Amino acid sequence: MKSHQDLPYFQIPEPSTEFTAGSTTSRMIDGLGFRYYWATDGLVEKDLTFKPNLEARTTEETIDHIYNLSIRILYATLKKVNGGEQPELTFVEKRKKTLENLLQASTILRESKDVSDYKILFPDKEFSFWCVINGPIADAIWHVGQIVSFRRSTGNPFSNSVSVLTGKQQD
Repeated sequence: MKSHQDLPYFQIPEPSTEFTAGSTTSRMIDGLGFRYYWATDGLVEKDLTFKPNLEARTTEETIDHIYNLSIRILYATLKKVNGGEQPELTFVEKRKKTLENLLQASTILRESKDVSDYKILFPDKEFSFWCVINGPIADAIWHVGQIVSFRRSTGNPFSNSVSVLTGKQQD
């Protein structure tokens, strides 16, 4: 059986020693990755199928959306055009891939001195790096909060041993 620590963001990585646009955005993504890791840790079928009302997404549909947002974030840092179908993945595979996408994007940004070259690219348009921040990064953080709320509703709350302030699981 794999350890919790085999996936990225069991703990938040050490911060950069420099404050740059890239390192700051990297840290935002690290905070997102850490929250996502723990918000999705230990979810079971009843959690994944939960939705608070008929108009809402299920938890798993919300996870799908966050996965797609992680692709947008990563593609911006890779300067890759968005589009095309993604393969069907299980919840476990989506969770792992989302965490890996976030870590890869964070790593690229941490080393970057100029983030203005990173854009959300589509075949027929592009959006500046500002839109990466207020779009997929902020949206993913928002949706992670929904997962935390949804799992409380199913009786499987977010672990109270996790500190989002320190980015560590407490003893």
